[in-house]
Amino acid sequence: MIRINLLPQKRGIRTTGPQVSQRWLLFVLGAVLLEIVALFFFHQTKVSELEDQQQKNATLTSSIADIQKLVANHDAVKKDLATLRAREDAIAKLQSARSGPTAVLLELAQMLTPGKGPTVDADRLAQLRKDNPLAVYNPGWDSRRLWLTNYSEEDRTVRVEGLARDATDVSELANRLRLSSYFYDVQMLPGKKSADAKSKMELVSFSLELKVRY
Repeated sequence: MIRINLLPQKRGIRTTGPQVSQRWLLFVLGAVLLEIVALFFFHQTKVSELEDQQQKNATLTSSIADIQKLVANHDAVKKDLATLRAREDAIAKLQSARSGPTAVLLELAQMLTPGKGPTVDADRLAQLRKDNPLAVYNPGWDSRRLWLTNYSEEDRTVRVEGLARDATDVSELANRLRLSSYFYDVQMLPGKKSADAKSKMELVSFSLELKVRY
């Protein structure tokens, strides 16, 4: 005899439902952790950028403060600059005078002083003495045999006039002028002999034309 059980039977308990929920929960937690880590790094980056910008702002603020101080002292700075420029101009004028007409007159006085001569390069003088002894100056010349009566300059062209005992004294002066580092292009102009009214001594009047360096 065959029996058929028509009562509902109990099904087996499913084990897949809880496992799927746990996996999903782990996935969500992992995503949250990743988001937290990403937010942390993003926050750190922004904090670093903020610090850099704050440092730049501090530098700009310091520069602005310095500029404001300079602007505030603008008048004082202008006065200081004007004073410095005036000093520079005065120094330049003094240096120009030392190397200009004053120096030329001192050179002329030196070469007319007994025992002295023109300013000339030692090597050049030695070579001239070797090549042509007559081209150098005579250290034993008595400069009191000659004196100047006029000295004029225009556009660095000088005219010298004077009296001398004879023509050799004029030649000695011309030689010294040619050797000097201050003079060049020395030309002797025609002179003449005349008698001094007081001493009745015969003298030579002369004129020289030359150029100066300064």
